[in-house]
Amino acid sequence: METKLAIFEQKEIRKIWNSEVWDWYFSIVDIIEALTESPRPRKYWNALKTKLEEEWSELSQNIGQLKIKASDWKYYLTDVWDTKTILRLVQSIPSKKAEPFKMWLARVWDERINEIYDPELAFERAISTYRKKWYSEDWIKQRLKSIDIRKELTWEWKDRWIKEWVEYAILTNEILKWWSDMTTNEYKDYKWLKKESLKDNMTNLELVFNMLAEASTTEIIKEDDLIGFEEVKKASKRWWWVAWIARKQLEKETGKKVISNKNLLEENKKNNLDAKIVITKPKK
Repeated sequence: METKLAIFEQKEIRKIWNSEVWDWYFSIVDIIEALTESPRPRKYWNALKTKLEEEWSELSQNIGQLKIKASDWKYYLTDVWDTKTILRLVQSIPSKKAEPFKMWLARVWDERINEIYDPELAFERAISTYRKKWYSEDWIKQRLKSIDIRKELTWEWKDRWIKEWVEYAILTNEILKWWSDMTTNEYKDYKWLKKESLKDNMTNLELVFNMLAEASTTEIIKEDDLIGFEEVKKASKRWWWVAWIARKQLEKETGKKVISNKNLLEENKKNNLDAKIVITKPKK
């Protein structure tokens, strides 16, 4: 996930687009600095965070951490919130900039708000982005479908009191492990990935099996009416096994492995470069 900068009254606010849940996440420290003009925004935030935790505030439970690029160009774990929670934060900070900030945030989110009312805009933007990275039209269709299925799963998790970030990551890792026999980190290492998106480097077939695993998860969570992280995790193997059996059967029938070690984005770049060389090659 790439760090982007937004400017509010000449203050830089770092944000990251989370394509898994289709949401912006903002650096809390940056927003506190912009609202309070405190010379020590981290100290201000630590004091506020302690207060929220003591009050058992829902806000403190929603704090996430992402690696965000700092001024020294290095990545550090940074406290972040989504837009909805940031708006609630603004209400708890006495600042004359609160209302202007809300208006600014609305402008930042104008594109996203339009997408909520017209989901086709979100898909059009995604299609445009993937085309620029030389993905095939068939792959793009599969990837968009995988995003849709992932959204259904995360909505179901949220409705059943699964906490974002840590618990989402654990369950996602379990889903992947059961159908592919690899954890997320092992899968990324197998494809020689570092910070790149794993799903953006899956082949069409890999996306299909991951979608099967996530869709099966969603359906059985609803069917069994599971509530809470422990219930969902405990029952995990029973339904994620479906995709594993399907993968093994296909590999047996075709004699080929479903899981590829290809770094798809790098391969797309190479193929695009090769195509340009062929096209521009002078005639003899």
